[in-house]
Amino acid sequence: MRNFLVLLLLIVFGCSKVPISGRRQVSLIPEKELITMSQSQYATFLSTVNVIENTDQARLVEKVGLNISNAVNMYMENHGKLNRIKGFDWEFKLVNDQTVNAWCMPGGKICVYTGILDITQDETGLAVVMGHEVAHAIARHGNERMSKGLLTKMGGIALSVALSSKGPETQQLFQEAYGMGSGISGLAFSRKNELESDKLGLVFMDLAGYDASKAPDFWKRMASNGEQPPEFLSTHPSDERRISKINEFLLSETFRKHTKY
Repeated sequence: MRNFLVLLLLIVFGCSKVPISGRRQVSLIPEKELITMSQSQYATFLSTVNVIENTDQARLVEKVGLNISNAVNMYMENHGKLNRIKGFDWEFKLVNDQTVNAWCMPGGKICVYTGILDITQDETGLAVVMGHEVAHAIARHGNERMSKGLLTKMGGIALSVALSSKGPETQQLFQEAYGMGSGISGLAFSRKNELESDKLGLVFMDLAGYDASKAPDFWKRMASNGEQPPEFLSTHPSDERRISKINEFLLSETFRKHTKY
């Protein structure tokens, strides 16, 4: 009974709405805790990889990251949602790794792998990827996933203990929740989360001055990069469904509403 009451209180006080989509979500972990964890995890990760600096590609990652983050900051300020980026300290790194991957941690810690650059091809393609990954952080999808993992493995009572100790199991859940090393085509997020990040990412890249109508071109290139499992076998939407939903959203009143200033 006590476990149930604790879980109920966590759910009641953990409810919030995702910007743009308006979906109600349950985020049981204080975002401040995750930002603190991300600072440590990010530093550890960077110490183990080859970070590329002072090249045209690295400068492009920095440029697109700044454009996207400035657009996000502007959007949150204009919509009274600055709490969503409270504690963010944006960083953008290019990692020498042929994995097709990119991710964004709480607090705006972003890594792009060289393996995805052949698919992004240009600045706009890179904006699709970085907008999408930033959207995961803004929508707090990792918080949702990690909250579920902690509750499943440890129970509601142990939630605060797991966070305060930040033991190996908690750190592993953090890495899984934020897609570190899993690849952009991995199973880090649900179909719902992926499609939601597509939508938020389209808004952010448009506000940053990029042509969001080019996003389907990137996903078509991603689809041709290798065979994907059928949608019912994967947490990700099928390529065809994803592209269809993106095109649908680009024509929607919601997209026009959130990109009109």
